[in-house]
Amino acid sequence: VQLQACGGGFAQSGDSLSLPCTLSGGTFSSYAAAWFRQAPGKERELVAATIWAGTRKFYADPAKGRFAISKDNGKNTQFLQMTSLKPEDTAVYYCAASSHPYGLAPQDYHYWGQGTQVTVSS
Repeated sequence: VQLQACGGGFAQSGDSLSLPCTLSGGTFSSYAAAWFRQAPGKERELVAATIWAGTRKFYADPAKGRFAISKDNGKNTQFLQMTSLKPEDTAVYYCAASSHPYGLAPQDYHYWGQGTQVTVSS
């Protein structure tokens, strides 16, 4: 299983960005899927996840009301739609998949994309 994320870049406060992540060698519908992020000097943290075969979505507090996670199983792609971006959203964003149906911690995820940088200026 391989994950390929893209869509990062530079944004200003209040802007929107969409991060797609394509999975090959498997199907997203079979996995719990998530987005994590890691800012310089900080631990990797969960942003959002789809769990229990996509029937539930979980958002970390910083993402609630601003970010949306979704999956297009036909295209084997998951998305993180980010709106109202803030400078504190600056981080490397990673997509991840787990063969378990549920997971909210990095150690729960077995497959990782290479990360895409998002930089938000004020």
